[in-house]
Amino acid sequence: MNRMLFNMGGWRRLAHRRYLRVLIAVAILSPLIVYCLRSSTISSVKELGKNQWLQRVDAGVPKIYDSTSGKGNDVLLTLVRNSELTDMIDTIERFERSFNSKYHYQWWFMNDEEFTEEFKEQVSTRVSGGARFIKIPDEMWTYPGNIDKEKAAASREDYAKKKVMYGESESYRFMCRFNSGLFYKLDELRDIEYYWRIEPGVHFDCQITYDVFQYMRKNNKLYAFNMALQEDVRTIPSLWNTTMEFFQKTPQYIADKNNAKFVTDDDGSSYNLCHFWSNFEIANLRFYRSDAYEQYFQHLDNKGGFFYERWGDAPVHTLAASFMLPADSLHFVANTGYMHNPNQDCPVDEEVKQLLHCDCNSRKDFTWHKWSCVSKFFDVNNYPRPTSVANLKKYYPYVFENI
Repeated sequence: MNRMLFNMGGWRRLAHRRYLRVLIAVAILSPLIVYCLRSSTISSVKELGKNQWLQRVDAGVPKIYDSTSGKGNDVLLTLVRNSELTDMIDTIERFERSFNSKYHYQWWFMNDEEFTEEFKEQVSTRVSGGARFIKIPDEMWTYPGNIDKEKAAASREDYAKKKVMYGESESYRFMCRFNSGLFYKLDELRDIEYYWRIEPGVHFDCQITYDVFQYMRKNNKLYAFNMALQEDVRTIPSLWNTTMEFFQKTPQYIADKNNAKFVTDDDGSSYNLCHFWSNFEIANLRFYRSDAYEQYFQHLDNKGGFFYERWGDAPVHTLAASFMLPADSLHFVANTGYMHNPNQDCPVDEEVKQLLHCDCNSRKDFTWHKWSCVSKFFDVNNYPRPTSVANLKKYYPYVFENI
């Protein structure tokens, strides 16, 4: 894909390289075609960002919070099973101490099976903003019609022999497909604006001192993350080429000043495997509901890689956000003390650690480790790192909202 990934104008150069035998007449006409694409589609994508993705819930849509709260229709969202109740309780108690006891957002829970009464009772008493329990429809947790189940089973068997994590799991593939392109289509979520994904068993060991939802809304942020690392290439051997194929056909969906350099080190020839770890993810659901993202998901779903390989929602979300959204609409949620086994986020600066009342071991911090991709995100976008009190005060003053 080369420079097309970074600006629309590069598409013309890519076309020239890849189709050297195209008739001279077509080559002569291509600048005009590209000009038309640029003048029409770029403006439409920008307007989509301004007028659709960032809009508040339309007037007349039921609000889930009191009108005096100033909140949008934002929720904490967890996919969990009844058997994970103990881990879920631990996560709720930690996150309430870290964040939600200050802001009281509703916490909604999804399950591919019916929740037990014990689960609902134990969870409801611990969530300060109220809880809701959602049964995922069977049709969202199964194979789409185009999948050859025998081929899918053979793929799982092969992955198991290679000892790829979750390689043998059918349910894991249902989950990744659900998280990639279905969860936001749940009828219960139709009026939700932003969601914060939280998984059972994770820790938040620092105080989160500002309302992240409100910050994202006020600053036109569409996607937020906390950790970034490299994917196991064995799980996604064809995902990059499949994604490039999509953007060749729909270059109008590539945003200006995007985050593509985060995911490719060679102008688009290959994927460097960096991805936002989506077990911590905050996003405006208008993005996932957009025509651009929906077409991308349908393109992936038609290829069958969720089942014939082991495509995860993390690289899928990352590639979509990195190409379709401007880099300045992405937000890094720093210094949360987030822990998802085996990786920990813990401030490496002792002053920051004390400021945010962190209860974690800085020596185990993965965020700024050489194997982490977080540094790359800051480097390619030329952002100052939130790793000292001085930098926080100068560049990220919102952190001091409740200190």
